Amino acid sequence: MNAPQAKPANAAKPILEGIALRKHFAVETGLFQPKKPPVQAVNDVSLAVRHGETLALVGESGSGKSTLGRLLLNLLPATSGDVIYEGRNLGNLAPDKLRQVRRELQIIFQDPFASLNPRMSVEAIVGEPIWLHSSASRSERQDRVAQLLRTVGLAPEHGRRHPHEFSGGQRQRIGIARALASDPRLILGDEPVSALDVSVQAQVVNLLEDLKQQYGLTLLIVAHGLAVIRHMSDRVAVMYLGEIVELAPVNALFETPFHPYTQALMAAVPVSHPDQRQPRPLLAGDMPSPSRPPAGCRFHTRCPHAKALCREHKPLFESVAPERQVACHFWREIANAGSGALIIPTPSAAYRQRLDLFKRHQALPLESQP
Repeated sequence: MNAPQAKPANAAKPILEGIALRKHFAVETGLFQPKKPPVQAVNDVSLAVRHGETLALVGESGSGKSTLGRLLLNLLPATSGDVIYEGRNLGNLAPDKLRQVRRELQIIFQDPFASLNPRMSVEAIVGEPIWLHSSASRSERQDRVAQLLRTVGLAPEHGRRHPHEFSGGQRQRIGIARALASDPRLILGDEPVSALDVSVQAQVVNLLEDLKQQYGLTLLIVAHGLAVIRHMSDRVAVMYLGEIVELAPVNALFETPFHPYTQALMAAVPVSHPDQRQPRPLLAGDMPSPSRPPAGCRFHTRCPHAKALCREHKPLFESVAPERQVACHFWREIANAGSGALIIPTPSAAYRQRLDLFKRHQALPLESQP
């Protein structure tokens, strides 16, 4: 394993950036059946991942977070939009150049039972990226694999075994060792602990945190467990139905969630005592079909604060505070109602213009809209 990397001087600049990303999946139908609209898994999402940070993507199942993660690593071709890695557009790279970039962008899969080849030994699994991306000899690969296994808390002799001989947590450690084998700069963890027992999850999370510090990694974590996210993330992007609805530093998000969907996710987190639960609404109903998303704000069908404006116009993804963005027409009113001491930034000119137009075309005051 190479020596730990120093934190780059341009730590505030993005290492990876998605620009206006869309991913639509065609729905296959029978020969005589009507054509169905495509599944809009990701819809016009722009997101930057900074050097050395841990950025989390959270949301319900089906919100598009795993698809977005794979788009950012160029594991899925985007329907439209661009992915920029260290100033290079991955969509424009020649195959040989893209292969060089691949070693720097790695992934840890959700299911450690399905992501490891049962026919291969652990030594072959972990050593495969070394064989693909370097000219190391067989003995050098064996030494490197032994070092990687020790790094993730396994013994070098475990390399002679096969995946079925290990527990779920141990298999995930093998997956982490494989991701480290090519000396990556960024690792995507696609729900890396959701398939593990609760007692093992903390061990794997702590391991990822230690490895991030030791090797100067950037982490992009896809998860729906908010406790895990709060422990290990620097920033959090909340996704709903293929779009990012809120982006904020982790402490600010958990202390004062602005978007009603984020508030509902927080309210659903289990607490140790009923008196600790916050008086926030839980989600009602099911998420709409991504093949036929609602007009306007995609969350309005489940939002307790929805008004006519929400059904008619898509909210802007506004910068509302330092390093904080939210897509909601009425987040200011919602935040003011929840905390009288909260300082609400002044609305942007675009937001004020849209709100004024809406008020002029309605017979009732905005506060009276259903």
